[in-house]
Amino acid sequence: MRMPRLRAALVALCAVAGVAATPSALADGGSISFKVVKAGFVIGGSAGSGTLNFHGRNYHLAIGGLSYGFTFGGSVINFHGTVGNISRPSDVAGVYAAGGVGAAVGGGAGAIVLTNQKGAVLSLTGHQAGLIVAADLNGLAITVD
Repeated sequence: MRMPRLRAALVALCAVAGVAATPSALADGGSISFKVVKAGFVIGGSAGSGTLNFHGRNYHLAIGGLSYGFTFGGSVINFHGTVGNISRPSDVAGVYAAGGVGAAVGGGAGAIVLTNQKGAVLSLTGHQAGLIVAADLNGLAITVD
């Protein structure tokens, strides 16, 4: 009677070990910085570029996006931070969505955490300069060159 319980315990232990060894458990991270120029009147657009540093190598990023809601004005935002839960640079590529309300006259600072469909997590701080008032939904697309 003891052998089946021992076998069941070993099978359960192997199953738990298999889950712990999935790729997300082996995910890594890096640093990221990019600049985004945003402008709009009801419908807004944004574009920019930046750099991902992953395992000591730099990868060029292209940024594009759309926003819809109350948007009026223009601004430049410089983001810096970390990216986590990635296994390779291409995991940063994808669409990040956010909603927000804010205004900048001259300059301002802020922080945000974004996640894409691959599970990459961007933890960013930024400094914004310009004249913009917004209460909108944003979509930010990042590609890795």
